Amino acid sequence: MHSQAALIVVDMQPDFMPGGSLACHEGDAIVPGIDRLLRSRFFRQVVATQDWHPRGHVSFASTHAGKRPFEQIPLYGHPQTLWPEHCVQTTPGAALHPSIDWSAADLILRKGSHPEVDSYSAFQENYGPDGRRPSTGLAGWLRERGVTEVYAAGLARDVCVLWTVQDALALGFRAHLVWDLTRPVTPASDGATRARLEGLGIGIVESSQLR
Repeated sequence: MHSQAALIVVDMQPDFMPGGSLACHEGDAIVPGIDRLLRSRFFRQVVATQDWHPRGHVSFASTHAGKRPFEQIPLYGHPQTLWPEHCVQTTPGAALHPSIDWSAADLILRKGSHPEVDSYSAFQENYGPDGRRPSTGLAGWLRERGVTEVYAAGLARDVCVLWTVQDALALGFRAHLVWDLTRPVTPASDGATRARLEGLGIGIVESSQLR
């Protein structure tokens, strides 16, 4: 067991799986591997994030007249991608994936519940009307438990997982992305994601190394 490292499993929810409203490329392929990693108890601390949007969320294209999914608009001085409606609170698509044993999770962190603010990272929401990124409180929770190192897996590699490891690094944690246990919204983003991680000094690891 790695006593000073935490695993963050990001947004493993049916809406991000093939057939879901915001399907990631081969998102279902990582379900067995994440389940095995949780069952291995390699990490003393495990956090699962859960997108948890109210209806009419600001990030939904349907909230903005005449806009379509994947268009961008300016929002609070920053670009905002507009998404298909996804992970609406209490709907089946917002549930944690039922094929993963979540009993190892020490914390389930719901994000994106503010109707006017999007939320990708496990550590901070996106920019709000005041120009700031509100904290989720996760960094403090981890530090209280002696965590100095973070590994992230889940969905999507090029959005929420990437933002999570970037914030982890910025907040003083050693950060790693478990490449084979992530999948992107689109594979075309993989080159840019790798370059970004390498440029920042964020580790790229495989789950086979976590034993």
